[in-house]
Amino acid sequence: MNDPLPSPPPPMRYYGLRQKEVINVCTCRTLGCVSDLEIDPHTGCILSLILPGEGKLCWFLGREYEYMIPWRCIVRIGADIILVEVDEEKVRQKCE
Repeated sequence: MNDPLPSPPPPMRYYGLRQKEVINVCTCRTLGCVSDLEIDPHTGCILSLILPGEGKLCWFLGREYEYMIPWRCIVRIGADIILVEVDEEKVRQKCE
């Protein structure tokens, strides 16, 4: 007996994406939550997830860097978390 193919997941809203914690499967480290997206203006496709990096001396002094995680590095999007496979040094970018 053949099992039917699983149905595709329902569409996701940006708000729902922002509520999920991002975890690097290479280090098992929590990187934070999505704060923004990089979108290709010609195709409308998401290019990267943007996560704030750790704050400077105190969180109110701003941030030195942020994580730009390419969409292709997402391993799985679950109910509460997003698993990514990245080299944290390569996706860390200095804030402008």
